[in-house]
Amino acid sequence: MSGRRPFPAAAVALLACPVCAGPLAPVPGDTGLRCPAGHAFDRARQGHVTLLAAGRTPAAGDSAQMVADRVDFLGSGAFAGVSRALGDAVLAGERPTALLDLGGGTGHHLGAVLDRLPDAVGVVLDASRYAARRAAASPRVLAVVADAWARLPVRDAAVDRVLGVFAPRNGPETARVLRPGGRLVVVTPAPDHLAELVGPLGLLRVDPDKAVRLATTLEPHLAHLTTTGHREVLELSHAAVATLVGMGPHARHLSPPVLAAGLAGLPEPVRVTVSVDVGTWRRAG
Repeated sequence: MSGRRPFPAAAVALLACPVCAGPLAPVPGDTGLRCPAGHAFDRARQGHVTLLAAGRTPAAGDSAQMVADRVDFLGSGAFAGVSRALGDAVLAGERPTALLDLGGGTGHHLGAVLDRLPDAVGVVLDASRYAARRAAASPRVLAVVADAWARLPVRDAAVDRVLGVFAPRNGPETARVLRPGGRLVVVTPAPDHLAELVGPLGLLRVDPDKAVRLATTLEPHLAHLTTTGHREVLELSHAAVATLVGMGPHARHLSPPVLAAGLAGLPEPVRVTVSVDVGTWRRAG
């Protein structure tokens, strides 16, 4: 990709300069973005743009291999049910036209939601440049490398929905960028998520107090509305399980030999429970 495909104008209109918070606009040729104060941000050849204040670097994002595993696993359709559950929550109420996927990685889940919203646009914000390269392939998505824990490069009250799928949640900034009536939709693992793999493969366990910790990070900036559960059982090959493990935080703690040894002791295919909670929050006050 040349990087000169026009930016989606409606998505650019959601963004703010990470230096001065002024509005951003494309430079001639769509090779970058610039604010009225002259702060400029080049567009990468792959199509994404990095919006960081000078001297600021985000936490380490997913590696190239993690992103490759994510593309392979999600591309298989194994988590299509999660995408549908997310989309159902996003579409509840007034139909949104502007979406921000915070920590959205390759933009896979956002893309599935946008397929159900033909008039909407989305911004994917992630710390990983490798993920942003993948997300930038969609003409309806603007992919941004930025720090989810800092001030987001998004205008005040600009978006209808903020999405957070197994991703960081910045309560104050989410409340700031949501329009009145806007919603945050969060997907988090339930206690039995991937339960069949946790012991045999030594995966990280879901914190039983995760719901309490989620509320702590979002309140008092956001108020909880509803939570629904999505649960299904998949049959996965050993190769698919290895890709699933490789795309997430487990990959940082589990060496390939240990993973291979654990997989050898599992049946093939292996039945794996996918169990998540989909929570919806609104701006408090």
